[in-house]
Amino acid sequence: MSHITNPDGAAPASSPTPTLFNAKRVRVQHIARAKAEGIPLTMLTAYDALTAPILEAAGVDMLLVGDSLGNVILGHGSTLPVTLEDMERATAAVARSTSRAMIVADLPFGTYEDTAEHAFASATALMKAGAHAVKLEGGQSRAHIIAALTAAGIPVCAHLGYTPQSENTLGGPRMQGRGAGADQLRADAEAVEKAGAFAVVFEMVPATIATELTQSLTIPTIGIGAGPNTDGQVLVWSDMAGYSDWTPSFVRKFGQLGQALREAASDYVEAVRERSFPGPDNYKND
Repeated sequence: MSHITNPDGAAPASSPTPTLFNAKRVRVQHIARAKAEGIPLTMLTAYDALTAPILEAAGVDMLLVGDSLGNVILGHGSTLPVTLEDMERATAAVARSTSRAMIVADLPFGTYEDTAEHAFASATALMKAGAHAVKLEGGQSRAHIIAALTAAGIPVCAHLGYTPQSENTLGGPRMQGRGAGADQLRADAEAVEKAGAFAVVFEMVPATIATELTQSLTIPTIGIGAGPNTDGQVLVWSDMAGYSDWTPSFVRKFGQLGQALREAASDYVEAVRERSFPGPDNYKND
C-alpha cells in the first residue's frame, strides 16, 4: 500500500504561527534567551514524519522525540522496553520532516546510566540520527553523565520529579518533591544546572516547588504537571490533541482528534459499503 506524500517532504500548513525570535532553527541560545526575556517555551512530543511538520508549522519551539513512543506508538505498558534503535528511527523521521524546531531525543532506559562512555555512544547515535540535544532522567546521580556529554558538545536537557524510567522504584506515576522530597529535588536541580544542562523538565512536582526552582535556576524549566509558572510547558501531543479518551489530570485537551478520526473512518466505511466511494472524481475510465 502506498501513500503519496508532499514532494517537498513536509506537511502542507496554513499561515504559520510566529516563531521564537524568528529563528531559522531554534538553538540552545534561543532557549536561554526566552527565559531571560520571560517568553514561555513550548514543547510537544513527536515520533514520526506525519505529525512532526504539523507541530512545527504550529510554532512549537521544541519537538521531544520521547521514549513515551513506547506507550503511544509501540503499544508497550511503559517506556522501559524502548530501545536505542527505536529512538534512532523516530528521531530520524522527525529530523527528516522538520527544519526549524529544536529536536530533543530521549536516551532510553539502559543506554546511559552506567558509564559516561556508554552515555556518549548512545547520545552520539541520536545526534547522528538528527537530534539537536538529548534528554536524560536523574539528578545528582546523573550529573557526571550530563557534564561528560556537555563537555563532548552534546546539549543535555535534564528530567526531574517523576521519572518514568524509574517507575518501579517510585511506585508508579505519582507526585514527587513533596515534604522531605522537596530538598532532594532542590539538590538535583542545582546539580544538573551545575553539570551543564541547558534546561530541565519538572514532571509531576508541586507547583510551589516548581515555581521556586524556576526563579532560582538560571536554566529554563519546562513543566508537565508542575503548574503554570515554569519557563515552558511540554505535553504528549496525542494527549494535547484529544487523541484518546483518557488523559492525565494535568492535561488540557486542545482538540478532539480521536473523535474526528473515528468519524472520518466511519464515514469511509459507510461510503465503501454503499459504493458511493470511489466517486467520479476519484477515478478515470481511460
